[in-house]
Amino acid sequence: MPEHPSAAKVTDPQPLCPSSELNERGQAFVFDVMHFREPARGFVLRFDGQVVAYLNRCLHVPTEMDWQHGEFLDGDKEFIMCSIHGAAYEPLSGRCIGGPCGKGTLTVLKVEEREGQVYWYPSRDTQPVVFE
Repeated sequence: MPEHPSAAKVTDPQPLCPSSELNERGQAFVFDVMHFREPARGFVLRFDGQVVAYLNRCLHVPTEMDWQHGEFLDGDKEFIMCSIHGAAYEPLSGRCIGGPCGKGTLTVLKVEEREGQVYWYPSRDTQPVVFE
């Protein structure tokens, strides 16, 4: 029996936002995803000239981390900081560097910036939301 179209895996790059929307150490672009078939959010931000993206889920408690929509960096704009318990992550690697997040890393979402656009590459575990 053929697989339902909405259940098919998407592997093509997904356009997220124009590059111009991501200011250095500024507000992140937040987007909806399906992570292990459960609704979740991802975020992409620019840090030290690089575009990085992660699943919006703290390692300490699986909750969204932004202080306000799209605000992930601490007051000094040095670290990604969870608004719930203060877990701190290194922005370029997602590695936990302090607080109650242990020794893990945030779930990396593969992104690429080209021709003035930021693209996300879905993975086996993290897929775009499919609207029917």
